[in-house]
Amino acid sequence: MAAAITVSKEDYLKAILEAESEGHHVIPATLAHWLRVSAPAVTMALKRLRRDGYVEMQADGVVRLTAQGKETAYRTALRHHLIERMLSEVFGMEWWEIHAEAERLEHAVSSAFESRLMEKLGPAGMCPHGNTVLPESPEQRRSRGLVTLYEAGAGAEYEVAALHERDPLLLVFLHESGIEPSGRVRLVGRNYDETLSLVTPSGAMTLGRPAAERVWVRPVA
Repeated sequence: MAAAITVSKEDYLKAILEAESEGHHVIPATLAHWLRVSAPAVTMALKRLRRDGYVEMQADGVVRLTAQGKETAYRTALRHHLIERMLSEVFGMEWWEIHAEAERLEHAVSSAFESRLMEKLGPAGMCPHGNTVLPESPEQRRSRGLVTLYEAGAGAEYEVAALHERDPLLLVFLHESGIEPSGRVRLVGRNYDETLSLVTPSGAMTLGRPAAERVWVRPVA
């Protein structure tokens, strides 16, 4: 039972960290949606996390990580990052397959194995989805010259820099559509229904706004 509680705790704390990085004011409903659990389950989990000193609840209902909560969330995010890189760089797993696998393995890695991964892979590399060790905010991404595919200008070619990786179904969809990390796409036009007309290595396609907002690109000179 203790192990299960630890896994749940790490999942909640990492979800709060990731949601904050995307600019969300994290409330219990946010966590219920992100973790696909019921509202009562979130209420009980937050009660335990608050009791143990990992989160604080603001008067407006916003959940924030304490220093202890941030440390645990950062450690879990680092293990996830290292495992994704290991699965890709060492075992050759495809980028669209590894997020869900890393979600399972991140809770089972010992400190000794984590240190060995750090020695082998280094602390600063990008994961196969183009993301840094700690989640970046939209502002941080834009400061590096990135925009979402939905924000990009029509009639130009772009390199895919990073993908939102929390949704495994989205990753498979993007792969099947020819949208790959470090790959290129041409934005042909913007449509009335908020879809985009694109050309990828797989051919012409139409991409909806929800997916396009989860793809970060940079212009090709």
